[in-house]
Amino acid sequence: MWPRRSVLGVGISVAALSIATLTGCGKPDSAENAGNTVRFAVTDLQGLEELQREFGTFTDVLERTTGLDIELFAVTNRTAAAAALQANRVDIVFTGPAEYVVIHQRTQAEPVVAIERDGYRSCLYTSTDSGVTTVSQLRDKSVAMSDIGSTSGHLGPSQLLVDAGLQPRTDVEVLTVGDAVHAALERGDVAAVGVGCHDYAEYMETDDPAKYLVLQEGPVLPADVIMARAGLDPQVREKIKTAFTEHFDELLPAMLEGKDNAKYENATVVEVTDGDYDVVRRMYRAIGVEDFTEFVGN
Repeated sequence: MWPRRSVLGVGISVAALSIATLTGCGKPDSAENAGNTVRFAVTDLQGLEELQREFGTFTDVLERTTGLDIELFAVTNRTAAAAALQANRVDIVFTGPAEYVVIHQRTQAEPVVAIERDGYRSCLYTSTDSGVTTVSQLRDKSVAMSDIGSTSGHLGPSQLLVDAGLQPRTDVEVLTVGDAVHAALERGDVAAVGVGCHDYAEYMETDDPAKYLVLQEGPVLPADVIMARAGLDPQVREKIKTAFTEHFDELLPAMLEGKDNAKYENATVVEVTDGDYDVVRRMYRAIGVEDFTEFVGN
């Protein structure tokens, strides 16, 4: 069983908040030198314009509920986010579980609170005419997965293979093909697909579910993390945590105004520690990664 987090609140739709860029819109001063200003980044959004479009309304609500000046700080990628944390150029980062593990290892930034997505699991599925009915029967076969390093589309499915007694690096040929996973199965290029269960559900909206068989559905994946840089004022951390745990009824609709945040519909807020992400570290090891200071796929 994966460790469970205690639920602090319900129904948030925050998109994995992307980290700050070193060359973007932020100022070089740390939050301590800028009064109540807290720089906030999201790792899966690029550019200040996109960040403001997705999180502008959310920022207004977060400012009101914390009493802090929240400054959105754009980053070009997750590596830039980690560098910004190390340089004290960003204070808070919202990121996914796979990214959290590396950013924490590089910067010692710690979780403040986390957002658990509704139905955030990994699935392995196949076509009903493949002859495969169990995960163990995938030995010596090809499995398509989505983006390399994706929590739900690569790490999670790889762990499901390991749990079934298969080593992804030797017993199965894993092909990371991005959005082409379902098409690869349709063409017969692979014996099965490993993706987030939410992606499988989307594929079935335009396909015939009777043609496919879910071989394994994994447990709920670790939550996306709102993490604070090492050395951030504890009172600032607490204000941010309190805002998320006590004002979700206000933050949720503000978050959902960003079209990319739909994946957080019906999400819950959970309290986590770094130890809750040991399961992600095991997933990394499942694909042969022991060095948690480097992003997979960078």
